[in-house]
Amino acid sequence: MSKLQPVRGTHDLLPEEHRRFAHVVDTARAVAAVYGYREMATPIFEFTELFARGIGETSDVVSKEMYTFEDRGGDSLTLRPEYTAGICRAFISHGELGQQLPLKLFAAGPMFRYERPQKGRQRQFHQIDVEVLGAPEPGADIEVITLAADILDRLGILDRCALKLNSLGDPESRAAYRKVLVDYYSAHTETLSQESRARLQRNPLRILDSKDEGDKAINASAPSLAEYLNEASRDFFGAVREGLAAAGIRSEIDPTLVRGLDYYTHTAFEFVTTHIGAQGTVLGGGRYDGLIAELGGPPTAGIGWAGGIERLMMLCNDPAPLPRPVVLVPFGAAAEAKALGIGRALRAAGITVEQDYRGNMKRRMQRANRLNARAAVILGDDELAKGAVQLKDLDSGEQREVAMGALAEALKS
Repeated sequence: MSKLQPVRGTHDLLPEEHRRFAHVVDTARAVAAVYGYREMATPIFEFTELFARGIGETSDVVSKEMYTFEDRGGDSLTLRPEYTAGICRAFISHGELGQQLPLKLFAAGPMFRYERPQKGRQRQFHQIDVEVLGAPEPGADIEVITLAADILDRLGILDRCALKLNSLGDPESRAAYRKVLVDYYSAHTETLSQESRARLQRNPLRILDSKDEGDKAINASAPSLAEYLNEASRDFFGAVREGLAAAGIRSEIDPTLVRGLDYYTHTAFEFVTTHIGAQGTVLGGGRYDGLIAELGGPPTAGIGWAGGIERLMMLCNDPAPLPRPVVLVPFGAAAEAKALGIGRALRAAGITVEQDYRGNMKRRMQRANRLNARAAVILGDDELAKGAVQLKDLDSGEQREVAMGALAEALKS
């Protein structure tokens, strides 16, 4: 029988790696909480139509990467490839959320995309996600980007990242730019890649983000979206940039940073780094004021971002070391029984406790050293008769008798 392995594009989070994983999630959760964001979760699978409409049927995610299957009832379901569409669906499904605007939400969990596994990118991966619904003002853009910067800073990553910004304008600006862009690319159809030719009429803005070298050469002379922003769009983008500067967050404009679907408006942004190879985006997002209406809900502004936990783990500072445990070393049936109660009382006092169930003194103390224990609590028939234990400091080697009732305080001090 061959050795069982995890499915390609998935991996086990073993204890030490999971500590880094939890460090990223717990840090993000704590920073989001002080900003007033509340945590929620959506199902891991949804009706396929949600993602087809929410992400775009012509996008690579929908057309090539989704894990879609038919259930026994004949419904087409898809494993969650991202959080935003599901959160917007939840907003529509639960009408009471519409009475709580602006709604500030945090989420974290697994996502699924069928793509070529590589460093920092798996088929089952995990994201932290932030969304603000019902806030059309530029202040919401400033806040979610500032929140992202503070999470990266708390993780020790911010100084290795650059914030890139672009404005996609309002619908009026995008419509004007789209027409100019279609005219420009139509004059280059013979040299555009096949993929970009397919995008020309459906979502021409996505051609600007093409990785094809021929497309890049054409894009170098493409008209700039900035030239077609109306006054309202320029004012909105100016307010975002000024607000970020006032918060002490440096940014740079990247005109190639685009989102191809019509419901995206105004701010698009990414924090990028050169420290994890080709997959340089650490987190990214933007404003999607038209998405909830596109999904059939009431017109509701939205802005948010998502960050890949695996990529953040590759960059983040080390989590705090685990607390060194105390090891219980009982000898004899009566001491073994008594040690169970002692261990429970110490844990209730916040002390990490390990207890062996077999072996002589030498073997138990060897295991205590392997566990990097700070102290051993030794208990036998003599100690039981006195209502005391022998407390041994495993760093200094000092050993003393301590009354059982004073043990927790002695270990804390």
